[in-house]
Amino acid sequence: MGIVNISWQQIVMILIACVLLYLAISKGFEPLLLVPIAFGMLLSNLPLSGVMNEAVSNIKLIAPDGINALKEGTSASISTQTPGGLLHYLFQGDALGIFPPLIFLGVGAMTDFAPLISNPKSILLGAAAQFGIFTTFLGALALGFSAQAASSIGIIGGADGPTAIYLATKLAPELLAPIAVAAYSYMALVPIIQPPIMRALTTKEERCIVMTQTKPVSKKAKIIFPIVVTIVVSLLLPTAAPLIGMLMFGNLLKECGATDRLSDTASNALMNIVTIFLGISVGASAQAEIFLSSQTLMIFGLGILAFAIGTAAGVLFAKLMNLVCKQKVNPLIGSAGVSAVPMAARVSQKVAQEECPGNFILMHAMGPNVAGVIGSAVAAGILLSLFG
Repeated sequence: MGIVNISWQQIVMILIACVLLYLAISKGFEPLLLVPIAFGMLLSNLPLSGVMNEAVSNIKLIAPDGINALKEGTSASISTQTPGGLLHYLFQGDALGIFPPLIFLGVGAMTDFAPLISNPKSILLGAAAQFGIFTTFLGALALGFSAQAASSIGIIGGADGPTAIYLATKLAPELLAPIAVAAYSYMALVPIIQPPIMRALTTKEERCIVMTQTKPVSKKAKIIFPIVVTIVVSLLLPTAAPLIGMLMFGNLLKECGATDRLSDTASNALMNIVTIFLGISVGASAQAEIFLSSQTLMIFGLGILAFAIGTAAGVLFAKLMNLVCKQKVNPLIGSAGVSAVPMAARVSQKVAQEECPGNFILMHAMGPNVAGVIGSAVAAGILLSLFG
């Protein structure tokens, strides 16, 4: 029976899984991701469940007469294999870097890059928000983490779960579970973490800045954009090609108008299937002996630091732009550069309307928001090229 083999560490992990399920279901914190992650964590920490067991090969020596051989040289061998657990095999999609790019394919098919194309300056805000990644990378190095582990921890600041998983599997697979849980937890907490930082760094007058309406974007520009971005980014940073390429491929399926069925599959059925497999397998990697350590606490602390610095950097860079640009920018849209699409943009809109009910900055915030998706993938490519 499993109950007689349970350890206190497994009990703690089961409780953590139940708390995450509560937050996801009752509080609505990223339920599409936290429910699979938490349930995978629950399954893998139930004693003797074997869901994450690796396949085991067994070689048995037998004598010609069928009796087990005792002497070498008088026997033949039979090889048998005990299959691994279900989630062990699903986890190979994470370990081999398959699931995160497929998530990017679905994200691309759901993303409208028109706000970014109509206001190219938004890409600067998306880039500024990645400052949290590299600041936290340096902080993790100072705390004794290796360059590979520090890179994987820093990417949490991009608020992009698939990118965090992709980089962790490449550079620090032993830290995948805490990094994934931290990344998705902080994505879910965007409406709680960001507003105090945004208000602390801006004045009421700045939060009430009304931005001019964005100009319309032609269909041709929407089609050309993913092709050009794929070519330029891949030529400059080949390691980012899997993420950027799949993101832009999904977007091309959406915008070209000739592949509606493929776009619908990528943004719905495929996206949902991969999300289930990725979430439950990543959660299952959070086994007690790996997850419950001082390193995990440090990762969660550094993760929230990365997220906060990224939010602050985006807001401060927007304020800097107001010193040199004729058209004023509402600094609140800078916080949307952390990539959590579209939640971060909605938070910018919510804070702006709390100050001025008639101020509508959502579409302006979507520019840096989608730029942040590109920025986090590029940041991951830079770290991977340096330390991979």
